[in-house]
Amino acid sequence: MSDTEQAYDFAAIQSKWLPVWQRMDPFRAESEATDDGAAEDTRPRRYQLDMFPYPSGDLHMGHAEAYAFGDLVSRYHFQKGENVLHPIGWDSFGLPAENAAIRRNAHPAEWTYANIDTQADSFKRYGVSFDWSRRLHTSDPGYYKWTQWLFLRFYERGLAYRKASFVNWCPKDQTVLANEQVVAGKCERCGSDVTKRELTQWYFKITDYAQRLLDDMGPLEGQWPERVLTMQRNWIGRSEGAYVDFAIEGRTEPVTVFTTRPDTLFGATFFVVAPEAKLASEIVSAEQRAAFETYLEEVKRSTEIERLSTERDKTGVFLGVYAINPVNGERIPVYAADYVLADYGTGAIMAVPAQDQRDYDFAKQFGLSIVRTVQPPADFDGEAFTGDGPAINSANAEVSLDGLAVDEAKARITTWLSSKELGKGAVTFRLRDWLLSRQRYWGCPIPIIHCDACGEVAVPDEQLPVELPDLRGADLQPKGVSPLASATDWVTVACPKCGGEARRDTDTMDTFVDSSWYFLRYCSPNYDDGPFDPDAVRRWMPIDQYVGGVEHAILHLLYARFFTKVLHDMGAVDFIEPFTSLLNQGQVVNQGKAMSKSLGNGVDLGEQLASYGVDAIRLTMVFAGPPEDDIDWADVSPAGSLKFLQRAWRLANDVSSAVGVSPAEGDAALRKVTHRTVQQFTELLESYKFNVGIARLMELVNAIRKAVDSGVGGGDPSVREAVEKLSVMLSVVAPYTAEDMWERLGHEPTVSLAGWPSFDPSLAAAESVTCVVQVAGKVRDKFDVSPDISEDALRELALASEKVLASLDGREIRKVIVRAPKLVNIVPG
Repeated sequence: MSDTEQAYDFAAIQSKWLPVWQRMDPFRAESEATDDGAAEDTRPRRYQLDMFPYPSGDLHMGHAEAYAFGDLVSRYHFQKGENVLHPIGWDSFGLPAENAAIRRNAHPAEWTYANIDTQADSFKRYGVSFDWSRRLHTSDPGYYKWTQWLFLRFYERGLAYRKASFVNWCPKDQTVLANEQVVAGKCERCGSDVTKRELTQWYFKITDYAQRLLDDMGPLEGQWPERVLTMQRNWIGRSEGAYVDFAIEGRTEPVTVFTTRPDTLFGATFFVVAPEAKLASEIVSAEQRAAFETYLEEVKRSTEIERLSTERDKTGVFLGVYAINPVNGERIPVYAADYVLADYGTGAIMAVPAQDQRDYDFAKQFGLSIVRTVQPPADFDGEAFTGDGPAINSANAEVSLDGLAVDEAKARITTWLSSKELGKGAVTFRLRDWLLSRQRYWGCPIPIIHCDACGEVAVPDEQLPVELPDLRGADLQPKGVSPLASATDWVTVACPKCGGEARRDTDTMDTFVDSSWYFLRYCSPNYDDGPFDPDAVRRWMPIDQYVGGVEHAILHLLYARFFTKVLHDMGAVDFIEPFTSLLNQGQVVNQGKAMSKSLGNGVDLGEQLASYGVDAIRLTMVFAGPPEDDIDWADVSPAGSLKFLQRAWRLANDVSSAVGVSPAEGDAALRKVTHRTVQQFTELLESYKFNVGIARLMELVNAIRKAVDSGVGGGDPSVREAVEKLSVMLSVVAPYTAEDMWERLGHEPTVSLAGWPSFDPSLAAAESVTCVVQVAGKVRDKFDVSPDISEDALRELALASEKVLASLDGREIRKVIVRAPKLVNIVPG
């Protein structure tokens, strides 16, 4: 039958197979012996996890890409005969759900769970191989009971604490934000400019784990994308230097600052304090207080990104006091200036204008002295010199750094400071403690009770969960305090210690708390005696492969790593890293830009699925390029994917030989192509070169069609072998088409568990490969050689090439680099 005589109806195929899969439930992971006496599943276990979705509406193009990759890997390992845990759940608390519900005059729970149901149906239609028996939602009381339980364990260990400080404040969402949730000075959720506000908030002491978060990246090298590891290292920001004590005139206690360049202390000519730091208001003189308070109000109206900008003029105010430089005894003026932030160390810095550009700009603005303490190169014509060089102008009666290189100068001055009890060597981190309390309703309540007599009191474990009050019909508009504060009956409670009247904490937790441990709950989602069954976690964890966007490189991934380390210290888990391997996918854009209604370049996933079918969209996503690259929808062709699937599907109808027939007597040429494709496709999937693998399947489809149409015919056993192996390989990316092909080939469903196709190495071996010969980096010749040719033989062939000799034109050869069998690179002298 010809390539055009049969109709491929993707909608009918989807309608046919979806209910079959739902009845069969083929992707359910087995982890222990069943109650009916069945033996424990002994297949190799694999935990394959996709970053779980937020229920903001139906699935969109980004979901289609991310879950196509994750599902491909999962299906491949199912086919290899492994016991795969591939669960699904929803990160269902949070600001977007609450804001969307407010706009619709609905309760957040109604809006959230309606979206979850919509997404669940879409995931099923999309053919994702989830184990639906492990489905969870972080907004279920049965889940957040254990989020609260974990909070209390952190609290007992001193890792959850409450303090007053200046925090990031989103004026639109009317809630605080962790540092990690501020992007370029704006709220990462709504894009509003972030300001500062002093509030008493809850924190997780992630800084206690800063060094371990760095050290434990070692085993992740080569398993995680390097850019993710770099982003985490930069965010943690380890700095080596020294603490230095500066006396402030009129103040008993010295002020300690951290510097990475203690060797430049002799060049510290003024002292700067963040305006909002308590230190500034404590030390400002009476004469300067009015000017300082006016300046402070100006600073509060600025965003951090504005304050740290190198483009704007430096601003500040003299505080009317002086500090004493500990290495030379000089009095240096103390300023409040907005380019120093309160949450950096003590909120104060020593200013060395000759070696720091911001300090230099400030010194110039305010007419302050500049003393160079590092010798720049002779041709240096800049302002502040931030490079290395010998120390100059750096000596007192007891210690001299002059002439020393930077590292040696640092060591000498640090030793001297320590001997005088004026400072000591230190390591600090850019990382700040995780601010986790939020002034919004739709989140996990913080399980703390405030009693005037007893102070902070933990809710007893037996009273968990502290459930959210319904507040149906209440005004949830953001007002700067949590709507929970208005639920008087809920807030007022007896103190668990003294029985007196007390108040519940009315803040809720950052949703990143929920997502910092959800992967553990998947191992035993119905476990009642703790957040997870330790035995189940021991069986499945750590996760073999995590798939998700690079936008979570700092927030979610860092927090999940922190949680895991705390749980390890508690003896709850026996591993220190939760995710063994990480695969990041890029974004789906259109016409070179992020999809946006305002730009008119949005692409609706539902419309694409209706036009081309699930398999064509999945195939398009995978074939578009390497997973980490962005996909520009304007440059891809779902129509082309659909045509390919039609061609593949029709091949199953052309097979007329019987099931089980031996292919040994079939067409030798087609068998070689088939077995070589299986070998290559397998290798390409293992190395995540999915797009190249799809290209190999396309080549196989063309080879089968050519064989069928050129006389081999559909009755040849080699054709059945080729189409059967094709359908199994195709199932990882186009499950509906592959399932229908499998049935047409005479097999029972499901193709997804048919077993990964084998290949005969003797058939898969290439008869020849093309070797490229380069001279000075330019291709000068190509020839076919045996795949097992030796390096010496390949070198002789290359050097005997007439084209190579002509290119050399008598020049001597300095080096010959041979990468048998595919490359020879000749480097002339």
